[in-house]
Amino acid sequence: MIAIIDYNAGNLASVARAVAHLGFACTVTADAGTIRAAERIIFPGVGAAGAAMDSLKRTGLDAVLVEQFAAGKPMLGICLGTQVIMGFSEENDTRCLGIVAGRVSAFSGRLSGDDGRPLKIPHMGWNRIRVRVPHPLTAGISPQDEFYFVHSYYPVPDEADRVMATTDYGIRFASVLGWRNLAATQFHLEKSGRPGLRMLANFCAWTPAA
Repeated sequence: MIAIIDYNAGNLASVARAVAHLGFACTVTADAGTIRAAERIIFPGVGAAGAAMDSLKRTGLDAVLVEQFAAGKPMLGICLGTQVIMGFSEENDTRCLGIVAGRVSAFSGRLSGDDGRPLKIPHMGWNRIRVRVPHPLTAGISPQDEFYFVHSYYPVPDEADRVMATTDYGIRFASVLGWRNLAATQFHLEKSGRPGLRMLANFCAWTPAA
């Protein structure tokens, strides 16, 4: 069973449908016992870091997630879930979970594309990723594959070797993170068509090295 964390951050049903479509059993839950009993954890989310952390602290799920990461359980962050695993977010000046050392930064208001034209914030739409370090999550992904992004903030790990892939949007930012039993994507796997489902299936079958 895969536990999909419910912390009032939205988009949970579409993640659950994608996992079920791939043939894996899952449940959307905020119950600590169910999360501890699950074989793996997906930590999705849409919304703001401050509200997300308030919800996690109120329910005690912040401690459960840190505990389960330390126990070696496979975990996947998606979009806001990827940001909240960091140490600190500039959004709402929020202290986050600190599973991955680093911060979450806001896009500058003066980004421009290769043609010199201003880029809109939030970054919304389809973009490719550049795989820097091979990881089981990105197995079978082509350089031409595109993924769906909706975000105004992006993760900046302290350690460069946590960055598995990057994306260009005015700047080059980390779009896939990996460390021990944790993988995370800034883009929405559940909204990214075939490539997104491939990566989601990769996670659901992944057994991290001890």
